[in-house]
Amino acid sequence: MSTRDQRRAPRKPVDAGIVAIDTIAEQPLGNVCNVSASGLLLIGGREPRSEGIYQVRIALPDAGGHVELGLQEQWHEPAASPGQFWAGYRIIAVGNSHGQLLERWLRQG
Repeated sequence: MSTRDQRRAPRKPVDAGIVAIDTIAEQPLGNVCNVSASGLLLIGGREPRSEGIYQVRIALPDAGGHVELGLQEQWHEPAASPGQFWAGYRIIAVGNSHGQLLERWLRQG
């Protein structure tokens, strides 16, 4: 079984160009590919640190806001495009109001 098959919660695919912003560096960490209540998949132009901890801000389309999340890198691998990396992250921290907003957004069709 590959690492990507070890998901704990159903993931919502993301159609829009949502960018996860590293709030410490104030730089994009990557484009969001899918999201769940426990994690997310990004594709980005820099290789993440193995098991690295990140604080990110993600705007949620049609939710009227954004969420700030603490993430820990679980795995990463080079993408087919040179200089791009797929990376899976586990959500390790989220504030109550941001958690509620994320849950509502995930339930939307």
